[in-house]
Amino acid sequence: MRVLPRSAFGQTVFLIGLLLLINQLVSYVTVAFYVIKPTAQQINQLVAKQIKVVFIDHHHDEALLTEAMAQRFQQATDIEIYPQHLAEQHGLLQARFYQFMSTDMSNELGGPAEVRIEQGAQLAYWVRPPQAPDYWVRIPLSGLDESQFSLLTFYLLMIGFLSVAGGWWFATTLNRPLKSLQHAALRVGRGDIPDPLPERGSSEIRAVTRAFNHMATGIKHLEQDRALLMAGVSHDLRTPLTRIRLASEMLQQQDNWIRDGIINDIDDMNAIIDQFMDYIRHHKDEELQWINLNDLIEELLESEHLQQRELLHELAADLPSIPARRIAIKRVLNNLMENALRYSTGDIEISTGYEQGRRQVYLQVRDYGPGIPEENMQAMFEPFTQGDSARGSGGSGLGLAIIKKIVDMHHGEITLHNHAHGGLVARIYLPLKARKSSL
Repeated sequence: MRVLPRSAFGQTVFLIGLLLLINQLVSYVTVAFYVIKPTAQQINQLVAKQIKVVFIDHHHDEALLTEAMAQRFQQATDIEIYPQHLAEQHGLLQARFYQFMSTDMSNELGGPAEVRIEQGAQLAYWVRPPQAPDYWVRIPLSGLDESQFSLLTFYLLMIGFLSVAGGWWFATTLNRPLKSLQHAALRVGRGDIPDPLPERGSSEIRAVTRAFNHMATGIKHLEQDRALLMAGVSHDLRTPLTRIRLASEMLQQQDNWIRDGIINDIDDMNAIIDQFMDYIRHHKDEELQWINLNDLIEELLESEHLQQRELLHELAADLPSIPARRIAIKRVLNNLMENALRYSTGDIEISTGYEQGRRQVYLQVRDYGPGIPEENMQAMFEPFTQGDSARGSGGSGLGLAIIKKIVDMHHGEITLHNHAHGGLVARIYLPLKARKSSL
């Protein structure tokens, strides 16, 4: 069982709270032993002296404790003397017994005594003295009541609350730059370079933020250089490919088989170049809009020629719309279909659905091909990992990498698994609500 929290924020709050708890315990013990206990002992001594004055002339003669004498004492000193039955009627039953005060009082009065404290409208001592065991002496304590003890409790609780609140604010302020740094790092991982973060917080956090900004700027420049390089390579390759295709068209009719082979090779090369450009393209340049996956699938069914293959579709009714980039999601759908066509020969199933608990819609494509070995499943999302090592066909190795990049950009999730009855199932989850970092 883990006691310490994992996050720096939680550990900071836990440490501050633990130190404050120790401080509160020490303060309570200090107040109890060096303030409350000496005060209680002084009050006991004063009460004991007053009781001695009450019985100074009686020398353990209870018969002399008449009602008239009790009234005179009450009028002169506010000290009340009651026999057991009258004491119970005047509040003795509501008084609380205190052992340590009884022990001190017994030592002061020279015999067994019992002390109870009545905490009503007025704080009062009830003492059964050894000089008259059948009587109770009630001594009111003016200027000292229960509210003063409640004020001390309130003070300790308020100090503890303010200390914890201050520690919480301190930890939040200390960890806020780290939280911003975490979100920015996640955006960089999805290929979205954020604006430079403000340098705030402690000197160490400022240094880390400065280093992160420098790293993000370097990555942004590398991305721009890579896009420029790929655009140049694409242009330089397409020009000779176009000339080769034009030259192939001029071949004699008996060389049609050569011309067809050249044209097919050129089409494959153009397709590979297009995939390279798709992979490095910044899809975030496209604006978010509300789309419905069912509409995209219906467009695909109307526009695509599926090579005499049967496409079985099961689209969820009343599927919620999601905020997404339409062209990017269409590219995801096209790549999934191309993979299914390339790596299988049977029917293709496509379906959509909505998982209310996860607040996500999903798109699923299943083929009836050989599937992918489990040990190669995660590697298929890496760039330039070709499918021929897993499913016996060629390719550029960028199809699933492009899909994962687009899905990650939408804060979604893609999963692959082999169906129990054969074939590969690719499922993509997309959230119903766009996050701020996507806007």
